[in-house]
Amino acid sequence: MAPTKVWIAGGYQSDFARNVTKEGFDIGDLTAEVAVGTLEDAGIAASDVDVVHVGNAFGQLYTGQGHLGAMPASMIPELWEVPASRHEGACASGSLAILAAMSDLESGRYDVALVVGVELEKTVPGDIGTNYMSPAAWVGHEGQDAKYMWPYMFDRIADEYTTRYGLDPAHLWAISELNIRNARSNPRAQTRTRTYSPASFTADDDANPLVEGNLRKIDCGPLTDGGAGVVLVSDRYIARHPDFDSQPRSRILGWGHRTVGLSLEDKLARSSGGGLMFPHLAGTIADAYGRAGLDGVDDLDLIETHDCFSISEYVAIDHFGLTAPGESWRAVEAGDLGIGGRMPVNPSGGLLGGGHPVGATGVRMALDGHRQVTGAAGAYQVEGARRAATFNFGGSTTTSVSLIIG
Repeated sequence: MAPTKVWIAGGYQSDFARNVTKEGFDIGDLTAEVAVGTLEDAGIAASDVDVVHVGNAFGQLYTGQGHLGAMPASMIPELWEVPASRHEGACASGSLAILAAMSDLESGRYDVALVVGVELEKTVPGDIGTNYMSPAAWVGHEGQDAKYMWPYMFDRIADEYTTRYGLDPAHLWAISELNIRNARSNPRAQTRTRTYSPASFTADDDANPLVEGNLRKIDCGPLTDGGAGVVLVSDRYIARHPDFDSQPRSRILGWGHRTVGLSLEDKLARSSGGGLMFPHLAGTIADAYGRAGLDGVDDLDLIETHDCFSISEYVAIDHFGLTAPGESWRAVEAGDLGIGGRMPVNPSGGLLGGGHPVGATGVRMALDGHRQVTGAAGAYQVEGARRAATFNFGGSTTTSVSLIIG
């Protein structure tokens, strides 16, 4: 028997520039907006949903609300009694929700899965909100001296790149500038109307102040309120609904998923002999290539990758195989990453430009991949896109997921 194919029937993304709490709404309202919008775009009624998977990382901290797998049914009566689960893997939470939904469809247990990723991060002042994400590191074992945990941790990664290969911070700022420029074409991007001066992408201490170590403000992704959703369907569903066959849809061609230990120093020690800094990340991507039947990066048309910090995308460039280890700067300088370049990376604006509601990010990446390969990305469409890769990780590259969508 041929393996079940998993299709993306449609999806929805909220406006990541919003402050949901200031609007008078809460996590339930956001969940309902995303779920309803997702089902409408997919052309599927809530009563046809067999299972729900919710990605959310820090709900209890930012909102006080847990048990978020039950939130869709709390807001949408037709989802009452539909099995649902919440998935947490730090910034990879949304991708884990997608993988769980895929498994449900591939096993034959269900045929229609609603996947929703949601996060509110503007419920508290920014310095508090930033540190609410600290538990995604190994609490009590690392980062004890950090004022802001994740800028501190990714500054450590940047320092290690500098030691091993050399690193010019101007290449990091160029990544931020490109993603923020791309975001201006995305009507749902958080930074699309923000104003930046040329000095914002330099070592100017006023326009671009230091945050932790050598990482500056422009290197760091914003706190974001937002949600994204997709509907996944099986071949069996499509066979039973021949009229559905005319709708634009994409297929998840391949996937990779690996998890390593929490400690960043343990990760760095394992690769101290040379080569790629995080070989487990390259392994995740290679697994996705292999399952999709691709030979490598040049079989793709675009990448939506994790750029919670500029160094995160810098890491992704060589781990995808766009350059040799430690030479990601070559792709930056050559203009390879822009729309129209060798391999457009984050045409949506990514996390730096588009926003990073943690539990929603992996779902948003998959949705952008779906939009690109179905020609529905609008002003940031990559012409002729047929295959898109996503790469989403949580913690200091602890949990990593890659999807190939075509």
